[in-house]
Amino acid sequence: MAYRNIVKIGDPVLSKKSRKVDKFDDRLGILLDDMAETMYQAQGAGLSAVQVGILKRACVVDVGDGLLELINPEVIDAQGEQFEQEGCLSIPGECGVTMRPAVVKVKAQTRTGKWVIYKAEGLKARCFCHEIDHMDGILFTERITETPEAAEEAGG
Repeated sequence: MAYRNIVKIGDPVLSKKSRKVDKFDDRLGILLDDMAETMYQAQGAGLSAVQVGILKRACVVDVGDGLLELINPEVIDAQGEQFEQEGCLSIPGECGVTMRPAVVKVKAQTRTGKWVIYKAEGLKARCFCHEIDHMDGILFTERITETPEAAEEAGG
C-alpha cells in the first residue's frame, strides 16, 4: 500500500465526471488499498478516486465502524433531511452546512464486482452522498445552504 497525494481545490480534475469501473482486477485492489491508507493518514471519513487524480467511480468510507469500498455506487432511495457541517480533504480548512438525506440506500459493487446494497443514516449517509458527488464533479461547497433555523432567524 502507498499513500497518494490528495488533489486540492483548483485542480480541474475535481470538476470532471468519473468513469464507470468495468475491470475488477489487481490494479483496482491496489487503488482501493492506497485510497484507504491515504484517507486514514489524512484523518478523513471518505475518499473518492478522483481525489487522488483517478477518474473512476470508486470510493472508500469509514465513519468509525469499519472500511467500506463502493464501486459504481448510486443512491437508489433517499429519505428525510439532515443539515450538518461538512468538510473535505480536497478543501482543507473550509467547512459549511449542507443538506443531505437523513437515510440513503446505495447500490454498489465490491472490489470483486459483486453487487451489494447499503442502508446508511446520519454521518454514513452524508459520506456516501459526498463521495458520490465527487464522482459527478460536484464539491460540497456547491451544496452549502442555510439551515431552516438560520433562515428563520434571518427572517427568511
